[in-house]
Amino acid sequence: MNKLINKNVYAMYAIVEIAGHQFKVEKDQKVFVNRLATEEGKKVSFDNVLLIGDGNNVTLGAPAIDGAQVSAKVLKHLKGDKVIVFKKKRRKGYRVKNGHRQSLSEIVIESIVASGTKKAAPKKETKKVEPKAEAKPVAKVKEETQDLSKMTVSQLKDMAKAKGIEGISSMKKADLIAALS
Repeated sequence: MNKLINKNVYAMYAIVEIAGHQFKVEKDQKVFVNRLATEEGKKVSFDNVLLIGDGNNVTLGAPAIDGAQVSAKVLKHLKGDKVIVFKKKRRKGYRVKNGHRQSLSEIVIESIVASGTKKAAPKKETKKVEPKAEAKPVAKVKEETQDLSKMTVSQLKDMAKAKGIEGISSMKKADLIAALS
C-alpha cells in the first residue's frame, strides 16, 4: 500500500488523471503513461488531481481538487510490448493476425503540491445580472396567465427547471402541470 516512513507516518500520495488514465503516484515514482506530447527531459504538470493522501489526512476532490498539482519529468519515450490480436471464425477459413505496440512515455514524479499553484478564474458579477432579475417577475406574471394544458411538455419542463422543481425528467405532462400549479 503506502510506504511507511516512520511509525504511523505514511508518504504523501495522489490519484491523478494523466492522458485519460488514473494513476496512484508518490514522489520519485516512475510511471509508464500513454505518449505525452512533451520532449524528453522536459517537465510537465498535471492539474487534474482527484485525491491527495498525506499521512492520515485524505483530501477528496469533487471531481478534482482546486489548486492541487502533480509535477513530473519525462524521462523517455518508448514502445510497449507487442500485443497479438488474433481473430478466427471456425469452419469458415477466416483468420486474421494483427500486432500492436502502444506508444508510452516514462515519467518520474517530482512533487505533489496540495494547493496554491492553480490560479482560479475570478467570477465576474456585472450589472447585466440585475436587469435579468427584474425581468423575471414580469415573465412569471405572463406564465401564470398562460393555460398550462396548451403548452408542450418541453415548455413545461423548461418552466419547472426555472422554478427549481426536481425529478422532471420522469414526469408526464399531467404531473408537470400539477407541480407547476
